[in-house]
Amino acid sequence: MILITGASSGLGAALAELYSADGTPLVLTGRSEQRLSSIAGNLSGQVQFNQADLCDSNKVAELLESLEQVPDTVIHCAGSGYFGPIEEQDPSEIDKLIQNNVTSTILLLRELVKRYRNHKVNVVVVMSTAAQLAKAGESTYCAAKWAVRGLVESVRLELKGSPMKLIAVYPGGMATDFWKTSGKDLDTSTFMTAEETASMLKQALVGTEYGFVSDITINRN
Repeated sequence: MILITGASSGLGAALAELYSADGTPLVLTGRSEQRLSSIAGNLSGQVQFNQADLCDSNKVAELLESLEQVPDTVIHCAGSGYFGPIEEQDPSEIDKLIQNNVTSTILLLRELVKRYRNHKVNVVVVMSTAAQLAKAGESTYCAAKWAVRGLVESVRLELKGSPMKLIAVYPGGMATDFWKTSGKDLDTSTFMTAEETASMLKQALVGTEYGFVSDITINRN
């Protein structure tokens, strides 16, 4: 069973479609119950959905408590963007950015490790190439993604010797609804689609008995 966060749109929704086509049991979560219901209703196989705010530790605990089995894989796609010159950024939007990207990931990893550190669970944390390279006009977004990268690499050290594995994913620009609320006006016609990115990620996540890919960068042409 695979748990996908941020599954109501973009990469999360595209991954849900790919895995459901394979008959993989899925649990989808996101902020919008209506959108999750719509996504799940168009998928085949065993698909459940559970609306949850991952910035709330109690909701994260309730989400994992509701699972009927230990997930084989958790793919954390939830997040948001906010861009612009640093002096023009709104403090409330900066706070929201940090909550949606950093706090949600901290709380999810905290609860996953508490419950499953002794289980063979792959936890896939989708970030951005903004976690690898500084970008003008994306200062606070880069800061948030760099924070998540530091979190993932630090928790990996805590899990040394554990069957639980953390997989970091750094996708480049995707043509999704992400940009509509980001505050950045871009021509995304040459960006990857969510479906292309999902297909490449799904292929990269195939492991073997003795190995797995720990870091995945997916660049656009």
